[in-house]
Amino acid sequence: MKVLVAAKCGFCPGVRNAISMAEKTLKRAPEGQSVYCLGPIIHNKDEVERLRAAGLHTVDSIDKMDSGTVLIRSHGVAPSELSRLKDEGFHIVDATCVLVKRLQQIVQQLEAEGYEVVIIGEENHPEVQGVVGCVNDVVVVADEADLDKLPHNGRLGIVCQTTQSPEHLGRMLDAIARRRFSELKVVNTLCKEAIKRQESAIELCQQVDIMFVLGGLHSANTRRLADLCKKHNEATFHLQNWDELDKKTLFGRKVAGVTAGASTPDWVIEEFVKHLERFGEEQ
Repeated sequence: MKVLVAAKCGFCPGVRNAISMAEKTLKRAPEGQSVYCLGPIIHNKDEVERLRAAGLHTVDSIDKMDSGTVLIRSHGVAPSELSRLKDEGFHIVDATCVLVKRLQQIVQQLEAEGYEVVIIGEENHPEVQGVVGCVNDVVVVADEADLDKLPHNGRLGIVCQTTQSPEHLGRMLDAIARRRFSELKVVNTLCKEAIKRQESAIELCQQVDIMFVLGGLHSANTRRLADLCKKHNEATFHLQNWDELDKKTLFGRKVAGVTAGASTPDWVIEEFVKHLERFGEEQ
């Protein structure tokens, strides 16, 4: 079987930086001192497990941590959580993606200018939750069904979760512009790396018999890649790794395409491609 890999896939610079910082922090930590991560460092269970084996403790609450070092994951946290960590004496290693930091600063500036902040994104995503915690009054809209949340005749300052697609942002802005408002200010906060991965995946999935999108099932950017590919190639499968593959889906296929979300490590991609090529040879 011929296997083609998307030109752009896998770790983005922000995620690669977070993983590198985690590895360095674990190596430098004094013996007996715990190193925590507030929430999974990235949405990939294989990589989280690898770092757990190296000593990184993932917790979902500050209350579950004793003294030690806390790694702030690439999604960032709300300023109130950061302040609490400092007040409680934790050593903080901040691996927040620079684009997420920029987004947090932008919403604070919009609020200071008198705009009612609107975030286009997933309300329960940690990146969005961190951004929400940066301002006093904010509305999160995932799709057009949420637009009734918007205030009438308001001055709206609109931003977007960094990993959303340009197409979704465009559709949402079009829908918002059809409603009542006194002023709209839109700041483009999309991640260019995410867009490159989306464009590369769409291009590749139209050239193959079957398409595989590798990454965590809870990874927003990976789910988005899978959804986009599915629109252009119905034989698209979102898998976390090779172990999840149903080999029956390969029968009758000659060319397979592989891409991966921004939180999928290189070794998962390489292992999947290697097994896929060997499977073809065996058949």
